[in-house]
Amino acid sequence: MVIVTTIRREVLTLPAAQAGPDNPLPPLRMLHEVHRIEDRDRDELPRDMARQVGLAPLRSLLPVRVRDGYGRAREPREIDALVIENDRLRATVLPGLGGRVASLLHKPTGRELLYRNPVFQPANFALNGAWYSGGIEWNIGATGHTALSCSPLHAARVPAPDGGEMLRLWEWERLRDLPFQVDLWLPEHSDFLYVGVRIRNPHERAVPAYWWSNTAVPEERRVLAPAQEAWHFGYERRLRRVPVPSYEGIDRTYPLNSPYAADYFYELPNGRRRWIAALDADGHGLVQTSTDVLRGRKLFVWGTGSGGRRWQEWLTEPGTGGYCEIQAGLARTQLEHVLMDAASEVSWLEAYGPLESPRAGEWDTVVGEAETRLETALPRADVDAAHAAWKPHADTDPGDILATGSGWGALEVLRGDWKLPGTPFDEGTLGEAQKPWLQLLRAGTLPEQRRVRPPGETLVAPHWRDMLETAPATPLTEYHLGVAQWHAGDRAQAVRSWERALELAPSLWPLLRCLAVADQEAGNHERAADRYADAFDDLCHERRDNGESWTAATAALGREAIEALLAVRRTAQARGILERLHPAIREHGRFRLIDVRLLLAEDRPDEARAVFSAGFEVADLREGAEAIGSLWARLTDEPLPPHFDFRMRPPES
Repeated sequence: MVIVTTIRREVLTLPAAQAGPDNPLPPLRMLHEVHRIEDRDRDELPRDMARQVGLAPLRSLLPVRVRDGYGRAREPREIDALVIENDRLRATVLPGLGGRVASLLHKPTGRELLYRNPVFQPANFALNGAWYSGGIEWNIGATGHTALSCSPLHAARVPAPDGGEMLRLWEWERLRDLPFQVDLWLPEHSDFLYVGVRIRNPHERAVPAYWWSNTAVPEERRVLAPAQEAWHFGYERRLRRVPVPSYEGIDRTYPLNSPYAADYFYELPNGRRRWIAALDADGHGLVQTSTDVLRGRKLFVWGTGSGGRRWQEWLTEPGTGGYCEIQAGLARTQLEHVLMDAASEVSWLEAYGPLESPRAGEWDTVVGEAETRLETALPRADVDAAHAAWKPHADTDPGDILATGSGWGALEVLRGDWKLPGTPFDEGTLGEAQKPWLQLLRAGTLPEQRRVRPPGETLVAPHWRDMLETAPATPLTEYHLGVAQWHAGDRAQAVRSWERALELAPSLWPLLRCLAVADQEAGNHERAADRYADAFDDLCHERRDNGESWTAATAALGREAIEALLAVRRTAQARGILERLHPAIREHGRFRLIDVRLLLAEDRPDEARAVFSAGFEVADLREGAEAIGSLWARLTDEPLPPHFDFRMRPPES
């Protein structure tokens, strides 16, 4: 038998920034989220869209942690890769970084079909922080880039439907508690990479699901999709219907025609084939198509404004071209979620490959010709047939394990006694992070920490909260219970749990910090500042060394404490906390920016301006953030220097 697809290991060496430690403070609040609309705007949406836009928004990022420990110093590092190859295509997958398809090379022409980032540079775009640009990414969980963007997935070799080899990626998505898998294979002599995706809801309740496959392609393209209208979403946070290809006199299907960053969610007619393509001036490029379940298609552009250009530079190295993204999802827009019934699953098949078709001309003619050529290259019926052929193989247990993800799936499978054929979550993957929760599951108690250290992660799903409520009420149990109660919306009970724990806890700062957040949310900012100051004092007293976890805790708590003190104009105390941080932490761009705020509060504008003149980079600057520009405007009427300009929306008139 001829093996039609081969899978092999490979090591890529790229200029890469260190991912760094996760933030050890539980994320009791969402990070600043730019992908939302005002409630009043929902009245103007179609009824089904309005319903799905309002479906079960996240209350917090729990149980995942914020990933903000990365920097911007890059040096050559080895990154594990898996290469899937036939005689026509070569796909390079990064199992340790969210399963990203980093490259898709068409061998007969030598063309790279994707935008391939030559560096690994995390930036603050994922739901929980660290994300990087380029390739094809698999976004699951909630609106935004997945919390798994820079996390390892399980990977294994599995028999493909055509008798060759298939690469399976799988993990447990923790924001919604849903297992998923992504199967990739290359049929014999095929110009298309097939991707079978399945999300399962093993629970006895309905769960909101989200999925978007995002593909980065060079921005000197024209993007085609079978649509006459699109839903435009910009960083003004308005969702409105616009004509395709042009509105306001500009053809928006050319990414470089848009002045500002924006999303265009195409309104594909019912019954029309689902596809989207990005073609260069010669008519060459990439097409993505799928079975009908994956209904949505979208174009994302950075825009030609100074902020969009700066973000493009920020995500890669000088001299690299820009990119746009063509995307496909379960709903019409990324502001929506789809409800999965209890004990159900949803699956579909995607295909990625080269397309050659003229891109210039009248819209309907150009789209019609591209669709005809796609039908010749890969008939719609063949995609449906491939999905049907793949579905029985989705349950095939993996053989050769190629990479290992987290142990959270194994813990959940043990708790639920679930059978998930095709995606084994083996007990051997349980690690240190899961051990306390395994003891809670089996013995009904959380182990007390044997040494002083920041508390571990908190599980917040209803079944874990129930176990915490019936466990012996130790300080550590009360701490975790309070976090779980907060996540469930029972804030008063969360505060009571944290206050009870304070009476006996050997470590006060984690509890004081949680109570400070609760005070802020309740509008009691003076008491929040007091508690933050006390928490920082306790942490400095308790800190045992300059190890990674303690350094991350000190930086994270110090940052929150300074901001809380500045909010109530206790500038001297805020300055005192900054000066107690390790000098290396104070040199981080985030704390240089905080220093500017302090200097302005201290009426020292010349020194604040000197910080700008010396230069700094805020590694975890958030998508859509405008803090740098706002501080600059308080110092001077001069234009914001280009290297500080990250503004992604038009100026307010």
